[in-house]
Amino acid sequence: MASTNKKLTLWMLAWPIFIELFLQFLLGAADTLMVSRISDDAVAVVGFSNQLFQALTTLFITVASGAGILIAQKIGSRNGEDARTIAIMAVNVSAVIGLGLSVLLFLMPGEIAAMLQLPEHLIPLAKTYISIVGGGMVLIALMSALSTSIRNTGNTKGPMYTAIGMNVVHVFFNYAFIFGAFGFPKWGLMGVAVSTVLCRLLATIVLFIMFLGSFERTIGLRDLNVFNRKLFGDIIRIGWPLGVNMSCWVFTQLLIFTFLAMLGSNELAARTYMNTLESFCFMLGYSIALAVQIQIAHLYGAGRVKEAYGLAFRAMWIGLAVVTVNAFIIFLFGKHLLGLFTENKEIVALGVSLLGMNLLLQPGKMVNMALGNALNAVGDTRFTMWTSVFSMWLIATGLAYFVGIELGWGLIGIYACMILDEYIRGTLSLVRWRGKKFLRKAEFNEAAAKITAENGSGGSIHKQTALDV
Repeated sequence: MASTNKKLTLWMLAWPIFIELFLQFLLGAADTLMVSRISDDAVAVVGFSNQLFQALTTLFITVASGAGILIAQKIGSRNGEDARTIAIMAVNVSAVIGLGLSVLLFLMPGEIAAMLQLPEHLIPLAKTYISIVGGGMVLIALMSALSTSIRNTGNTKGPMYTAIGMNVVHVFFNYAFIFGAFGFPKWGLMGVAVSTVLCRLLATIVLFIMFLGSFERTIGLRDLNVFNRKLFGDIIRIGWPLGVNMSCWVFTQLLIFTFLAMLGSNELAARTYMNTLESFCFMLGYSIALAVQIQIAHLYGAGRVKEAYGLAFRAMWIGLAVVTVNAFIIFLFGKHLLGLFTENKEIVALGVSLLGMNLLLQPGKMVNMALGNALNAVGDTRFTMWTSVFSMWLIATGLAYFVGIELGWGLIGIYACMILDEYIRGTLSLVRWRGKKFLRKAEFNEAAAKITAENGSGGSIHKQTALDV
């Protein structure tokens, strides 16, 4: 048990997640930097397409996220067999959904790009990129389910090592296909797309092998057809609000990119470059938020609710310190970093105008991430869903369109609404966590279980005593 507790400390969970996220950041930065050597239009297409892919991943994130929380809770309550069954079902269902999305994106890339208001001169590039990368959505679905299942067992190092290998291979193939190095064909943006799919295929194979041995009883190929209706119902009960929450974020981000496309390709490219810089700001904070979700879910499953309550605030304050320092570093050096991506002075100027606002954005985002993930860990997923529905659609999207497009404030106005949205959701999550609704429910259930164990099967007297406790 001591070794398990050591493995599930905040630091032991967070640092491999951070390395994994940092490598993903480097992957994204390398992608953006290499694609920028093709053209700023290519960068705009990649940024736009990635928002589309993120929006569509919500269809299987619903299952993966709900399963991840339940896996951690079941392991915390020492019910490893149920955790194993939940993980298998999550992988199977995610694969089916991902396959359907792959077919859709492969067959209709141009129609989808036009529907989302991508500038007409960018559609030919979008057709190439979306059809190839989108055709591999089944790989993204499998990677999500596999890595989430593995990570919530407490093994955050496995996905990290996979990310290291994926990054090295991806950068190599990117360089080879974009510039025609080492005897490879010079495919430009199509080469970036092919490189992405190849690396995801290799990562999926590695994660699947790791997944088979992640539980107390090894998963065999015959076990992959297991299905438990009750447990799957629990996954959906926790997962569907998470899916709505995630879909709110990615679809509003997609709409924001649509607004930026209405402003022009320069604004679209500037936002894509800023996304890359912002990833550096919050990735350590986000790794802390993901780690605290795993730890709180384990503690909650084990009935250790007082520890879970205090841990959320500890993670929040640590995260705030980290993201504030990172945002200040970006503020100081952001202009020079933007210059590495593009020589277009207008795009650099647009990006620089957002650096100061990023100092305001990141603390609000950290509070929202830490406390929102804490609420999700104890199963209070409907609350985070409703706050997202309210704030993201009314503030981050509706108000952003009015201020940025109708009033003509442009990129600055849209960014200001994004900041306001983060602080509103963070404040609501803070109030909810302090209310301890789900933690009090767990305390009551734990007290009732103790009384039943001590006194045998109890009637109304036992129930009343538990309620008094």
